Amino acid sequence: MSAKPTRFVAALALALISGPAAAFAIFSDSGATAGDITDTVNAFRTAVGNPNNANNAGPLTTGRREINWDGGGSATTFSSTPFNGFQNIRGASFNTPGTGFLQAPPSGLDTFFGRADNLYNNIFEPFSAQRVFTPVGSTITDVTFFIPGSNGTLPAIVKAFGAIFLDVDLPNITSMQAFDEDGDSLGTFFVPAFAGNETFSFLGLLGGPGEHIGRVRITTGNVALDATSIAQDQVVMDDLIFSEPQRVPEPSPLALLGIAALFVAFWRRKQSAV
Repeated sequence: MSAKPTRFVAALALALISGPAAAFAIFSDSGATAGDITDTVNAFRTAVGNPNNANNAGPLTTGRREINWDGGGSATTFSSTPFNGFQNIRGASFNTPGTGFLQAPPSGLDTFFGRADNLYNNIFEPFSAQRVFTPVGSTITDVTFFIPGSNGTLPAIVKAFGAIFLDVDLPNITSMQAFDEDGDSLGTFFVPAFAGNETFSFLGLLGGPGEHIGRVRITTGNVALDATSIAQDQVVMDDLIFSEPQRVPEPSPLALLGIAALFVAFWRRKQSAV
């Protein structure tokens, strides 16, 4: 097993790019083998909470949800955008500026994109066999949350979100940007890189008391997977782990009174200007 780089587990986030200050605990790791990051992935699972709620309807008071893309075995599956296959059973929906999403073993990526050099089978090794996940025609994946069992009718928030990434070669490119339920950015956080092929990286965000996430924008590498690109940093995802989706909190009575007071003040100023 290779020597592991310095890890930052449960450190307060300092690399905020924009938006309001958000204090996330960061779980970050990378290595040459899946075993190199497993301890950090499991620490994140424990911090988020047990049990794995699988396909049970929510909202549940404890636990987490996971998506590993392996339910289709070795079959390659293309889904248009948005991809809502896990919206009702796990509470996550996926969108992209590209044409859709692909779930496939690495060899299936080569077949789908028509690569004659077998590149993706050589640089990607699944964390959990057999399939990985990637947007098609874009490097952007937007994840939004819903109450499991609501068929997408009840938007939700989560307190934690983490993802495993494969073959992150360059630092400060592959990232996760978190947003609150109002669409305000809570910061952009970079996935740790590890040189070489068939490498593994993990990044997990865990919010403190009162801190929650309404959407996550994931950027995987600097060029989308295709038939010919080679001198780039192409990245795909594997397992996703997130806390049990909860209902979006209703505005407090004090907040509603504040909004009403602002409206009255605005109306009076407008009337006095007439």
